[in-house]
Amino acid sequence: MLDFEPEDVALPPGHFIGGKSAQGGPSLEVRRPSDGKLLAFVPDASAEIVDEAVSNAQQAWQESGWGHRPPRERGRVLRRWADLIDTHAGELARLESVGSTRPIRDSFSHEVPFSAECIRFFAECADKFGGDAVPTRRDSLGLILTEPYGVVGAIAPWNFPLSMASWKCGPALAAGNAIVLKPSELTPFSTVRFAELAVQAGVPAGVFNVIQGRGAVAGSALVKHPLIRKVSFTGSTLTGAAVMTDAAHHGMKPVTLELGGKSPQLVYADAGDLDTLADRVVRGFTSNAGQACVSGSRLIVQRGIAEQLLEKIAAMVASVRPGLTWREATRYAPLINERQAMKVDAAVRDSLACGAAAYCGGGFFEHELGGYFYRPTVLTGVDDGMLAVREEIFGPVLTVQVFDEEEQGLALADHPTYGLAACVHTQDLGRAMRATRRLAAGTVWVNRFGRTGDFIIPTGGFKGSGIGKDLGRQAFESNLRYKSVLIDF
Repeated sequence: MLDFEPEDVALPPGHFIGGKSAQGGPSLEVRRPSDGKLLAFVPDASAEIVDEAVSNAQQAWQESGWGHRPPRERGRVLRRWADLIDTHAGELARLESVGSTRPIRDSFSHEVPFSAECIRFFAECADKFGGDAVPTRRDSLGLILTEPYGVVGAIAPWNFPLSMASWKCGPALAAGNAIVLKPSELTPFSTVRFAELAVQAGVPAGVFNVIQGRGAVAGSALVKHPLIRKVSFTGSTLTGAAVMTDAAHHGMKPVTLELGGKSPQLVYADAGDLDTLADRVVRGFTSNAGQACVSGSRLIVQRGIAEQLLEKIAAMVASVRPGLTWREATRYAPLINERQAMKVDAAVRDSLACGAAAYCGGGFFEHELGGYFYRPTVLTGVDDGMLAVREEIFGPVLTVQVFDEEEQGLALADHPTYGLAACVHTQDLGRAMRATRRLAAGTVWVNRFGRTGDFIIPTGGFKGSGIGKDLGRQAFESNLRYKSVLIDF
């Protein structure tokens, strides 16, 4: 039984600097998305607190020699960390669910084990990838050496707090860096316990620090800090642009950005069983109530099956019911807060005013829970100029556009701003490959929607959806800098 009571969860206090809890900065309210009630207060780090955390990380990194330890030794430490994550799965899952949009069943069965496996994957990268000896003139030796940057600054989003933290911490630490992580001020707790377990596993105290606070203050100070040599950020495209600007103006440091998306689900008439297909499409836009950067929020369907597919989608979402994230029976997530809820509703209303029609859903569930639960909404009669098609909504809203010919469908699938992910549903291999090559997206799924535990496959966007990669060998290598050496005999 995974049910728990929010009041029974012990919340880690404040920042985590030098292996210890620390306070500092004015307090921020943290509210539970499920019922809107006050959960706790966390400090809002000032630039001085950020400096303390980064300076501590730099000192710990130098004194511990973490970056110069044998790679296999770093790997062993990270594997012990992953084992501790599994051992404390229940505790971490409750911390994840009490103050986020992740139902406890999902946190326990997916977020925590996914995070542990992510750490294990990067632990194995530690001694697998690195420098090289390269062919040069006969009387010389060419080497490409790799070395860690030093201190990496990471900013994680609120929608998947723990797994997003693992994406950033795993490769940075495996490559020999120290890391200062700022979780979202909306979901600050599970990552602190995450860091505590890392130190318990043998990561030197200070090599993994956590600061709390708002992005505009703590996040900006972190990116701008002169000792931060690399930045990794996941969040909105607008904020990503600000991060990139700050990094360029304060040290010209490299950045990895996983940003917004407006992912198409391109469905051809030969896609196969409609019940299976409808289930895929529904999961693609309702998972975490649509609060995912890869959410499949644009259905582009061939005319021959459009009406039948929509009928099945409407029937499936009709059974969705809101629930508290600390109840095992809950399958459908709340929106994170009132601000996000109003943004989702405004986007739907704007599109309806411009001529779209609500095939199903629209508006909030009527309930007595206290949180913001939005009905899965399907909008038909849309065009590319409508807000619901044009902008990332970050809610359970699916727009529908119908096409006749293959070329028309591909043109509709291409978005002028975003290119994070896309999926293609067809039983024709040739058509699937043509679409895969044509779609301007960093990830293309065929006859599925969503990531798996195959951490070797990198993720990252094209266009306004970001630069660089998380996961995969590419994520590990992006946490190393490369030095060319040429030796004459």
